[in-house]
Amino acid sequence: MTCLCEQIAGDDIEISPTCIGNHWIFNNLDPVEAKALGHGALRKKLIKGQSLFLQGDPADEMFLIKGGRVKLSKVLEDGTELMLDILKTGDFVGENMFSEEGKYPVSAVCLEDTMTCGFSRIQFEELVLQHPKLGLQIIKTLSKRISSLTDRVGSLAVANIEDRLYRVLGNVAKEHGVKSPQGVVIQFPLTHEDLGFLTGAHRVSVTRAMKALKESGKILLEGKRLILPSLKIA
Repeated sequence: MTCLCEQIAGDDIEISPTCIGNHWIFNNLDPVEAKALGHGALRKKLIKGQSLFLQGDPADEMFLIKGGRVKLSKVLEDGTELMLDILKTGDFVGENMFSEEGKYPVSAVCLEDTMTCGFSRIQFEELVLQHPKLGLQIIKTLSKRISSLTDRVGSLAVANIEDRLYRVLGNVAKEHGVKSPQGVVIQFPLTHEDLGFLTGAHRVSVTRAMKALKESGKILLEGKRLILPSLKIA
């Protein structure tokens, strides 16, 4: 029997086989609890370009990405948009729901057709009261996210734009890439504007750095696929 997410997504979106009740963040639930968790979840199917939430919206829902990819970005006071992260199947988004500030500090927009499975603030507070171990798992998840963002800040501190861009591409490939005989492949397109946001550099500088990385053999381009030949991933 297919899960409800697969039924809603249809053939348009490749869905992760892991249901929200069996996800690692909800470890140590018995099968009955896990099943109840899945039944109570809110499911959404979104199209490319649609937002899960926008910067400044009330932070009242969290999402597990069951299929697709989501871009996180922030608009600064001067109107500049800063791309912060790209989330994949299996990632959570909307953890700001757990803070007292009440609003999302970033926007989450679908890079492709996406399926989510999640909970409202009220639902999750009730779940934590019933299953206190969920609170500990959330702490671990937030710690992991902080470590990831710290690594990204470290990449921005590299002065040489070529080295900075290669580190950023390496981080994206480790999160979203797949192994191939040629190296690690990033299978979705990243525009020079996207890479500019991720590296904190002007698009013209990114174009020059990309050219230099291609000439040195550190990256390969096959159509819209970007390949890192020497990158090692587990």
